[in-house]
Amino acid sequence: MSHDTKTTAEKLVYMANQIAVFFQSMPHDEAVAGVAKHINDFWDPRMRRQFFEIVEAGGAGLKPLVLEAVGKIRRPAQEQRPVARV
Repeated sequence: MSHDTKTTAEKLVYMANQIAVFFQSMPHDEAVAGVAKHINDFWDPRMRRQFFEIVEAGGAGLKPLVLEAVGKIRRPAQEQRPVARV
């Protein structure tokens, strides 16, 4: 039985970098836009929220193309936690 020991952050970094690899053969501006569009179109708000946490912590492991796309990626609203009623 195989167990995946990667954290969610590691998985998001891996996925973002794979997107960058796909777009890297395009002209630079198109590649940056393509990375951002893909993340905006296919990553749910929770994933993008965690992605921005990684970026704000220094972006360790993210390819330069991903980091350049950050300004074009939609930042989701903060999660609203339900208020416990007593």
